[in-house]
Amino acid sequence: MSSHATALGTAAHVGPLDWRMVVRWLQQDGVIAEDEATRTIARCSRAESAQHPLLRLANVSMRRASDQKPLDMELLTQWLAQRAGLAYLRIDPLKVDVGKIADSMSAAYAERHKILPVTVSPSEITVATSEPYVTGWVAEVERQSRRTVRRVLSSPQEIHRYTAEFYALAKSVRSAAKSGSNNSTSFEQLVELGRTNKQLDANDQGVVQVVDWLWQYAFDQRASDIHLEPRREQGVIRFRIDGVLHTVYQMPMGVHNAMCARIKLLGRMDVIERRRPQDGRIKTRNPRGDEVEMRISTLPTAFGEKMVMRIFDPDTAVKDLDGLGFSNHDATRWEALVKRPHGIILVTGPTGSGKTTTLYSTLKRVATEEVNVSTVEDPIEMIEPSFNQTQVQPQLDFGFPQGLRALMRQDPDIIMVGEIRDLETAEMAVQAALTGHLVFSTLHTNDAPSAVTRLLELGIPAYLINATLLGVLAQRLVRTLCPKCKQPDEDATREMLGEIIKPWKINGDYQPFKPVGCVDCRMTGFMGRMGLYELLEVTEAFKSRVTKEPVINALRKQALSDGMRPMRLAGALRVAEGLTVSEEVLSSTPPME
Repeated sequence: MSSHATALGTAAHVGPLDWRMVVRWLQQDGVIAEDEATRTIARCSRAESAQHPLLRLANVSMRRASDQKPLDMELLTQWLAQRAGLAYLRIDPLKVDVGKIADSMSAAYAERHKILPVTVSPSEITVATSEPYVTGWVAEVERQSRRTVRRVLSSPQEIHRYTAEFYALAKSVRSAAKSGSNNSTSFEQLVELGRTNKQLDANDQGVVQVVDWLWQYAFDQRASDIHLEPRREQGVIRFRIDGVLHTVYQMPMGVHNAMCARIKLLGRMDVIERRRPQDGRIKTRNPRGDEVEMRISTLPTAFGEKMVMRIFDPDTAVKDLDGLGFSNHDATRWEALVKRPHGIILVTGPTGSGKTTTLYSTLKRVATEEVNVSTVEDPIEMIEPSFNQTQVQPQLDFGFPQGLRALMRQDPDIIMVGEIRDLETAEMAVQAALTGHLVFSTLHTNDAPSAVTRLLELGIPAYLINATLLGVLAQRLVRTLCPKCKQPDEDATREMLGEIIKPWKINGDYQPFKPVGCVDCRMTGFMGRMGLYELLEVTEAFKSRVTKEPVINALRKQALSDGMRPMRLAGALRVAEGLTVSEEVLSSTPPME
């Protein structure tokens, strides 16, 4: 216990907290003023409540004396932890091994004492509590677990929530393991039950619950992808959050197989087939009730079937240009480009660079009642009611060229081709543009000028490129700094930014920031991602280069003189504005030549 608490005479306190006592301590510590304490006591005395004292006091909106900031649950818990001499912990479910937690303490014991194990090592068990002066359980837990107990203070809300979630998950996994262990046919039986609409039995219900938890948990953690990976001994669940993979849970292989079977069933995939890759999709709802599309991909590996679910959250799927990360300079030029009546507009970048989001957001803006927007995709990434979307099916000899040819007879105004992969698709796109259609598509190239050389390599003549290509947008995604914990960076970063930005004569009062890390961003210093763009507009001067000198350096030089700003410059400007850091930009963008 801290000397601060001892000096105030609270060291002798033993037992549960009382809200009146907590108010007195807050006043003694100078956290709240005397009149605030009087007001709070008068307000809370009107009715008795079984709520935890911290929860009750957080709901009355007490004001901190120093700055009049409302004392929310987090501030109250942090204050109490300091007073009681314990470390404060905001529980991060991604860092909790749920299996070990459930094995170390029963759910009934955790609920009875209102405690929750959060980490378990061979010699120590860390237990979260919201009652710092209730310690009767410590000796018993140490005896049962044969480990030293380390107490930390967490909010009663988090302890209550995660106790329910963690133990429910562990119970479902155990139930699924019983149904799946040593019985390779149980998953096929699960499929038959689903096909005949019979009620699933209790064991199979465990699989259902684990899958439901997995999705809701992924939505809650802002995951963009869910990976179910088979290993030699066990299955592993990983989430991609802000472009980085995090291990979430490890489970028996029987549970992994059962989960894959359940998800394939819901995605209308062949559940029995595990020897070849498959694709599917599922529509569900996030905790807020919004519809969420998930694209499913399976792949056979050495240890079993690997599954990846790409999540298309409606909040991130369709954004305005500012939300995507466009600068004012590029946003104005892009808006003018997509309003052209016909021609080809390309979006380029590696896999996972946000091309789909940019295309869908742009198409959504131009898909008015007066125009027919049709797409040919492989696969359809997100279902959008305002588009007419077609899925290519190579096994039926229906690829991009055949899809485009069919679309041309559907009276389209705007066409989106998922990807130009070969000469036949490129020729069809050019033909569509020549006959008065606006065509959007993607290419896998490093930067915008490289798209032109790629079309030439495919076999499209320079005169047809000049006749149809309107512009090329190249892009990358970088992590953005957490707004709650970032701090000004006064180091040499500013000098590097000056070297990049100065030649472009871009004015601005720049203040770079650096990542720090807090509980909201899981101590990474980053929260979310944004796009970096370079937009090439095809001008008459650029067309002349394509005809006379179609080499990448000459094309790039001409594009820059026509107003294209390279991606690295876009990144430097975002660093200067305090939105990201130079390391993110340098690692994700091609160098400026």
